[in-house]
Amino acid sequence: CDFSHCQLQDASFEDCSFIESGAVEGCHFSYADLRDASFKACRLSLANFSGANCFGIEFRECDLKGANFSRARFYNQVSHKMYFCSAYISGCNLAYTNLSGQCL
Repeated sequence: CDFSHCQLQDASFEDCSFIESGAVEGCHFSYADLRDASFKACRLSLANFSGANCFGIEFRECDLKGANFSRARFYNQVSHKMYFCSAYISGCNLAYTNLSGQCL
């Protein structure tokens, strides 16, 4: 599935599967607006969140194994030197997830 560049602000997903069994590539959320979106008990293995706006995103009891968050933003910059970070991640499988360089 491909949600690249989609406006998903405040969207809510519960018990959803974003990957097919045996797939080698997950769902694309690249550069999507996911501000304050909520994912509960979702299968997001190998999902690509590259460049997505993830400020205030919520992941509860999700499988994020191998997900890519490179260049994703979990912050809201309010001035040149000040920004707020916000994300809620609990009970998730983060094995092999790429969160390098993130401010959480």
